[in-house]
Amino acid sequence: MSATIHSYLENKTIGLLGFGMEGRSSYAFLRRYFPEKHLLIADRSPLFLEDGNVTRLDGDDYLTVMSCCDLLIKSPGVSLRGVAIPAGLEVTCQTDLFLRFAGCVAVGVTGSKGKTTTSTLIYEMLRASGIPARLIGNVGVPVLDSFDEAREAIAVIELSSHQLQFTHASPHVAVWTNLYEEHLDHYDGGFTGYAAAKAHICRSQAPGDIFIYNKDQPPERFTNLDGCRARRVPVGLDAGEEDPFLASLDGVNDHLRGEHNRQNVYFAATAARMLGATKEGVRDAVARFRGIPHRMEMLGEYGGIRWVDNSISTIPRAVLCDIDALKEVDTLIFGGKDRGLDYREFAAELVRRPVRNLIGMPETGYAILELLRERGSAQNLLPAETMEEAVAAASVHTKPGGICLLAPAAASYNRYRNFEEKGDHFAALARGCVDQ
Repeated sequence: MSATIHSYLENKTIGLLGFGMEGRSSYAFLRRYFPEKHLLIADRSPLFLEDGNVTRLDGDDYLTVMSCCDLLIKSPGVSLRGVAIPAGLEVTCQTDLFLRFAGCVAVGVTGSKGKTTTSTLIYEMLRASGIPARLIGNVGVPVLDSFDEAREAIAVIELSSHQLQFTHASPHVAVWTNLYEEHLDHYDGGFTGYAAAKAHICRSQAPGDIFIYNKDQPPERFTNLDGCRARRVPVGLDAGEEDPFLASLDGVNDHLRGEHNRQNVYFAATAARMLGATKEGVRDAVARFRGIPHRMEMLGEYGGIRWVDNSISTIPRAVLCDIDALKEVDTLIFGGKDRGLDYREFAAELVRRPVRNLIGMPETGYAILELLRERGSAQNLLPAETMEEAVAAASVHTKPGGICLLAPAAASYNRYRNFEEKGDHFAALARGCVDQ
């Protein structure tokens, strides 16, 4: 631990809010350097921890931790929507502490969609160019787990809006891929609060830093970027027309189909080259990219049907991009937790797509099916209460050689722990169709 962060933390009464993956990582980080320091840990779920120097606050009153400490390290999954933050309480998070104190070159990637693909590509491009790099953050690696080794490599950090909400430092290179309605139930102000959280990726950038953003969807259309003093680099879908090297990366890898992935490649190549990656390293990383689970993942052909898992597609725009990229989707399975998104435009777009079978699951899937009926859809509209029912219906109605795509257009928390569990369930059922 650097002397700077040690001195920052040592005399504070520290509370941890949330004790999932990132909360446990924060606890382990603090215990490595403050083995006897008293900590407060709060979570709505029961806490089971053997540590005599911990006060545990769980159950419905877990937010009382906010009145018991002067520094609160919040986990990204905990929403403070509608919660008044007590005067004098500093709320921070792992991302904030890492960017303020790790002392390494950092590139951060955020956006409603494309951030995992883009950050993974940047990491691979740097490594293929012989530049040490670490891929951390929302990819499933808490940033403080890499704090002590940070100076040895460039930190490539995938950043969700939840991880940025209480972050008041910015990476040296910031990439903002896009912004669509998402997580409306997490923030005060809904979409406005969501956009404001995303903006923290660049608001504290200094002269000499770089902010790469979507030219086709400028962030200032949604929120102010006051404080951002970085050099701004717009990257649009037409970037290949202006840069022959970017154009040379088009269509070289089947795992990167579609306009959205073409732009992800452009974002990644632009960022990586600014960090010293070679053209050869960039090209090699794109060619060797093997995809990411649950992101346009080709599961294989079973029962004469090609099954594709894109359970990460939790917003309508992403689903439409999936359909357009794959081109041969015959059956779409969608639906999940209702977070207040407006699906009317999505329904209108689905009517225009050549997808014959539309299978809707609770909660939002049923509402979307009703919107499709109201629009007079001639498609085969099928409700399914469970994933078992959805896959069974798909196996019956999908034409031979056609694609059945799982792309929920909603979060998965109404039935599953996360989108990964939902995708795994779909994959297991799809593979079971081989003998049907």
